Amino acid sequence: MRNIVLLAALALAAAQTAVSAQTITVQSLMGDGYTVAGVTQPPGGGAGVFLQKGNALVFCLAFETPDSPTVATKYCKPVK
Repeated sequence: MRNIVLLAALALAAAQTAVSAQTITVQSLMGDGYTVAGVTQPPGGGAGVFLQKGNALVFCLAFETPDSPTVATKYCKPVK
């Protein structure tokens, strides 16, 4: 029973981390004071955007589709 509770707690923590990571966008980071430090075009398509604030550097991948009205952030991750 303890193992099931432990696994459930780990799964919940992982799900919450994934949800919070999805709410970070290029727009939200720029609103928080980040500036564009560089851009790249990944081989898989889309646009890679490096955003920097002080010593913090974040990489975001943005995509668009022919049917979408905007370019949307797929994900953002800190660069270490």
